[in-house]
Amino acid sequence: MESAPRFLCDVMLARLARYLRAAGLDTTLAAETATDAQILREAIDEGRWLLTADRKITEHKAAKGHVLQLPFGSFDLQAAVLSGQFNIDWLSHAFTRCLMDNTPLQPATAEHALQVPEDARQPVEELLVCPNCGRVYWRGSHYKRMRKKLESWQENPAAVATVEPL
Repeated sequence: MESAPRFLCDVMLARLARYLRAAGLDTTLAAETATDAQILREAIDEGRWLLTADRKITEHKAAKGHVLQLPFGSFDLQAAVLSGQFNIDWLSHAFTRCLMDNTPLQPATAEHALQVPEDARQPVEELLVCPNCGRVYWRGSHYKRMRKKLESWQENPAAVATVEPL
């Protein structure tokens, strides 16, 4: 079985990075201060596909086979292109990574459950925590909204033609 692709998003695609993490895909975000060459080097060194909406970065000699330029603006179109290019399963590993720092989530403890707002309390078995940043995840409205978006992408995986990676 082919392993899931790993991604590095430039800062223009920070929102997409969060959704890729929500889908359980190993996705990092480039530093705001990094140059195009630094971002490209980081992607190559870490074995990641660089996702960008910036046409300039695709002009680098080293970009070929490492960069996928996505259309600017349409979030759903970007997801459709990714689905077509990488045959992404948006749901099978959903909500297994921290949306903020990409760390794999772990089961929460009773102590973590105390961090959840009282009106959103759930059994501790349904909670996850990021061991890196300590953020606790539960199935509230944010989860439901993101899950609905992932489901829509799963149902319509390649609503547009794929683009060739550079």
